[in-house]
Amino acid sequence: MDWMSQYKLPVGEWMEAVVDFMTDHGGGFFDWIAVSLETVIQGLIELLMMLHPLAFILLVASGAGWLQRRWSISIFVVLGLGLIWNLGYWQETIETLALVLFATGFCVLLGVPVGIAAAHRPWLYRGLRPLLDLMQTIPTFVYLIPTLTLFGLGVVPGLISTIIFAIAAPIRLTHLGITQVPEELLEAGKAFGCKPTALLFKVEIPAAMSSILAGVTQCIMLSLSMVVIAALVGADGLGKPVVRALNTVDIATGFEAGLAIVLIAILLDRMFKKA
Repeated sequence: MDWMSQYKLPVGEWMEAVVDFMTDHGGGFFDWIAVSLETVIQGLIELLMMLHPLAFILLVASGAGWLQRRWSISIFVVLGLGLIWNLGYWQETIETLALVLFATGFCVLLGVPVGIAAAHRPWLYRGLRPLLDLMQTIPTFVYLIPTLTLFGLGVVPGLISTIIFAIAAPIRLTHLGITQVPEELLEAGKAFGCKPTALLFKVEIPAAMSSILAGVTQCIMLSLSMVVIAALVGADGLGKPVVRALNTVDIATGFEAGLAIVLIAILLDRMFKKA
C-alpha cells in the first residue's frame, strides 16, 4: 500500500506556502489588525473593570431580570457572580466576558445578515454550506497555527479562531428561521402592500426571532468553549488558570476556574434565551 502515499499531493506544503506569502507580503497589515483588535479588547476590559464588582453584579442582575421578566434569573446572577468574586477570579472573568462579547457581537453582526441573504438566495447557501461545515468540523488547533503565525502570541489569534469556530451558528440558524417562515404570513404581508424590506423587518425577522436568538446563544456557548484554547496562545481570561492548573496538576484551581466558566455559560445562556 506504500505506493499510494509515495507520490502524495503536497497539500500541506501548498497551505504553508500561502501562509508564508501572506506573512511576507501582508505582515504590516496583519500587525495593524492585531494591534487594533488588541486595543479594542483591552479598552473593553478596562471599561468593564471601571465598575466596582458589586455595581457590575447589580447592573447585570437588573438587565437579566428586565430581559427575561423573571427575577429568579436576577437572583441566580447575584449568586453566580458573587461566588466568582469570592473565589478570586473577577479579573479573569471580566477578561473572558470581553472576549466572548466581542466575538459574539462580531459573529452576530456578520452572521445574521449573511444568513438572511443565504435564505433569500439558495445558490449562496449551497456555496456557503461546505465552508460552514469545514469551519465547524476542522480541529481548532489546525487553524490556530496559521492565525498564530500571522498575528503572533496574544489575545488576537484566540479571538480570530473563536470567530471562525462560532460564526457558523448564527448563519445556519438565521437561514433556518427565515426559510421556515410560513408562506401564509408572507402572502399576508404582500397582500397588505409590504415591500421586500418591510416584509423582511415586519414579518420574516419577527417570525424567525426564536431561531435567530438560538443562534446567538449557541454562538455564546461556542465562544466560551474556546476560552481554554485561546489561553494556550496567550489570551487572558479564565482559560489561563485552567491551563496553569493542567500544567501543575492543581485540582483545586482547575475546578474553581472551570466552575467559573460554567457559571458564566449558564448566566449568558439564561439571559439571552427567548423569554
